[in-house]
Amino acid sequence: MTVRIVTDSTSDLPVEVVQEFGIAVVPLHIHFGEETFEDGVTISKDTFYHRLTTESNLPKTSAPSAGAFTETYESLAADTNEIVSIHISSKLSATHQSALLGKEDVKSDCRIEVIDTWQASIGLGVLVVRAAEMARSGASAEEIAADVKSAAKRTQFFGVVDTLDYLHKGGRIGMAATLLGSIIHVKPIVGLRNGLAHPIERVRGRAKALDRFCEMVAGYGAVSSVALAYTTNKEEMDALVLRLSQFFPGNQIMLSQCGATLGTYLGPNTVCVGLIQEET
Repeated sequence: MTVRIVTDSTSDLPVEVVQEFGIAVVPLHIHFGEETFEDGVTISKDTFYHRLTTESNLPKTSAPSAGAFTETYESLAADTNEIVSIHISSKLSATHQSALLGKEDVKSDCRIEVIDTWQASIGLGVLVVRAAEMARSGASAEEIAADVKSAAKRTQFFGVVDTLDYLHKGGRIGMAATLLGSIIHVKPIVGLRNGLAHPIERVRGRAKALDRFCEMVAGYGAVSSVALAYTTNKEEMDALVLRLSQFFPGNQIMLSQCGATLGTYLGPNTVCVGLIQEET
């Protein structure tokens, strides 16, 4: 039986990709005051970003319960005896821990591999798609897990944000980095280092920041997977696709919009990339 792939909503995968590969997505929760929503399920991206940019209080996020994972695993175990569950960095969210706890309560005789990628958003997304492609080709859970763990070490995720305030208010970076990023006209490029959010560079002006973003993407050389995503400015992402098509065929770049969980921390007017470098 084909290995089934599970991830969480922070992977920011396009709906059509999820449907094509039959990927099970466990949603995180978004809290606007007393209101709670399931990321990508009970709140749309348009509604989320409207509220994010118009309401004074920022939303909060929380991981899925262990029970949500147990339920997902049990449901999939009816059709398979192997599951690979691939998740956001454990340094950014308790989601990976919930998946491990959920696995313990599964009664079915099903092998479940739970992987901490130390990635987020489409950095996680490209790894999930890689796993789904391997599953479709007939690879075992053991083979997929080993490959994803190896590929995760060669995966890069970074983007241009309008401000570091959202990351700071969400508790993902410190005040010192936030203040350095708030200098007038400076646009931060932020990525992940050892599974944590980290300012990479600060570039004066949006246009120059996007130029530097493209230089950085091209600088990674040969890649096996690449994806671009945005929070609120699709036109900017589309323009980047054209610029990057000289390095990667445009139809090989997966395109997406960041969901509510990552949007809470990245804020509006963010564009980002996830890519897997080829082995050397």
